[in-house]
Amino acid sequence: MSFEELGLGPDLLKAIGDCGYTDPTPIQAQAIPSILMTRDVVGLAQTGTGKTASFILPMIEMLHGGRAKARMPRSLILEPTRELAAQVAVNFDTYGKYHKMTKALLVGGESMGEQMKLLERGVDVLIATPGRLLDLFGRGSILLNDIKILVIDEADRMLDMGFIPDIDKIVSFVPPMRQTLLFSATMPPEIKKLSDKFLSNPKNVSVAPPASPAENVDQSLIWTNSKEKRRVLDGVIRQEDVKNAFVFCNRKREVDELARWLKTQKYSVAPMHGDMPQSLRTKTLQDFKDGAIKLLVCSDVAARGLDVQAVSHVFNYDVPMNPDDYIHRIGRTGRAGLKGRAWSIATPGDDTKYVANIERLINKAIPVKTLGGSEKSPPAVEKNTPDAEKPVQNRKEEQKGKGRERYKKPVQPAEQAVKTNNNGERSQGHRKSESENMSGFGEDVPFFFKEK
Repeated sequence: MSFEELGLGPDLLKAIGDCGYTDPTPIQAQAIPSILMTRDVVGLAQTGTGKTASFILPMIEMLHGGRAKARMPRSLILEPTRELAAQVAVNFDTYGKYHKMTKALLVGGESMGEQMKLLERGVDVLIATPGRLLDLFGRGSILLNDIKILVIDEADRMLDMGFIPDIDKIVSFVPPMRQTLLFSATMPPEIKKLSDKFLSNPKNVSVAPPASPAENVDQSLIWTNSKEKRRVLDGVIRQEDVKNAFVFCNRKREVDELARWLKTQKYSVAPMHGDMPQSLRTKTLQDFKDGAIKLLVCSDVAARGLDVQAVSHVFNYDVPMNPDDYIHRIGRTGRAGLKGRAWSIATPGDDTKYVANIERLINKAIPVKTLGGSEKSPPAVEKNTPDAEKPVQNRKEEQKGKGRERYKKPVQPAEQAVKTNNNGERSQGHRKSESENMSGFGEDVPFFFKEK
């Protein structure tokens, strides 16, 4: 099927041709005809499948003949993050360049005054995050009673970020006679309830199994201890042909700390997370797209929907606690038919559970490798951490037992008693003798006893 067969007008087809696209993706081929028929649609597709164009193209086709009134947008696209909203706005400009249509981007971190001026002129398409939209609505700067098309994008991410009550409130302000499009990468029960509540007899479009990783992403897993994670990340980056990469961390503080450390290793790197000013986040992302930055160390704010072409690698410095986030993280590479590589660095303990949850979700084991890249059979626990395979409670009991045994040893003869100083502390000589006694470990001296 070609774009010409989908029912799009000549101006849209010209814009699509300018982008170099010839054939629609599966989600576009299935969703666009139904949207043009004004049906409600539930689109279920993994990241990187062309989902955004599947609703922007028919929206432009249906809206281009009308005219918006002041403060009364004709359509509304809800996005969970500023970056996703900004990216949708760019796509709207790209596909709608031969149409005289207006848009407004309402996100936090930007001038509210400028956004209000745009609304006063009237906009055909309003692209917004829930918080800023409700803020301006509460000030009387927006009227939503002329909305003809409502799009709820990345619905599962909205759920994760706690936006569902805000979505409920926003939908209550929108006319009941409207067309509603809901797109999501996964369909948990809460999103199914949302769909049943807001959509009327929707056309269900699913082009890939929910929560399945892209087939053209080569996945690898490497186990290490927490003290060695940075060294392992550095080693993997150096052994791979990394053109550019996302490096994901679970915590914002870790993002900043890891970015600073990677700079000391002479990498071109920058951090990005939700606490940064929007202007800096926008500039950082643009620098990464332009190639000025090679490694983007980020939180899950960058895991969804960001379309950066030809990203060669994704590194999970921290294994995500939510297995769905793993799907979205590694979906930043291997896009548009290109091959990609994803490496995850795990530590025994909690990560064992998180890795098991991910493998259960994707229904296969992630190949475990060593730093040199060779295959390694699971369980992938380093020799110097054998207790990591044991249940936590068992390890605690063993450690308690060892502590009790320490006090059952026979008292040393007087001439061998531990020497103390005037403060009752062990002398330097005694500490030296402990170090000497470690020779019994041979080659298996635990890493935390080795001299640095």
